[in-house]
Amino acid sequence: MNLHNLFAKGPSVPEIYLSEVPEDYQQTEVQYVDVREPNEWNEARMPGSVLIPLGALAARVGELDMSKPVVTVCRSGRRSIDGGQILLSAGFADVVSLRGGLIAWSQAGRPLVR
Repeated sequence: MNLHNLFAKGPSVPEIYLSEVPEDYQQTEVQYVDVREPNEWNEARMPGSVLIPLGALAARVGELDMSKPVVTVCRSGRRSIDGGQILLSAGFADVVSLRGGLIAWSQAGRPLVR
């Protein structure tokens, strides 16, 4: 048995800090994909982000533009790393996860849709 295969997590997803997301982030070609559940999305979300829950992401990658960069977002930054791995495995070349997720976003006073 090859233990290395049991612990392989797939492609590594880099993280970006909130300070790297410009204030005018909605004016860029970047796709912001929220991988939380619909009930979380309905409570609060980044303006301009699109909801594709983590459990549905692999089946719905076709809804995203592979030629544009993607930032995955969740509540704290953990599920978004898993979402980024799914996208990298599906062939997306430019994927990062927002470190700290919506918790960091909200604490920094960035706008939320409620």
